[in-house]
Amino acid sequence: MKYWPLSSTAPDSNGAARRLRITHPFHPLCGREFEIVTYRMNWGDERVYVRAQDDELLSLPITWTTLGESSPFVEIAAGRSLFRFEELLELSQLLAQLK
Repeated sequence: MKYWPLSSTAPDSNGAARRLRITHPFHPLCGREFEIVTYRMNWGDERVYVRAQDDELLSLPITWTTLGESSPFVEIAAGRSLFRFEELLELSQLLAQLK
């Protein structure tokens, strides 16, 4: 899925800068807006890069922003659950390996 022109650091043809808002309810910067630096596919994960405070480059899964589709789990959980079932299962397997 392509969200912007090939040159992701350039503004759109109409001159508007690309911006996004962090929407993940547990992210400390949830609700804040940032200008997009670039977009990449890292190991099959769609990520967007923005400039945070102090000009630090911040990488986010695209689904945690207004560019991504809302996760049905996040919508239904409405902040009541910190983990998905798959994540808990993976955590239990990792803990079993540490024993």
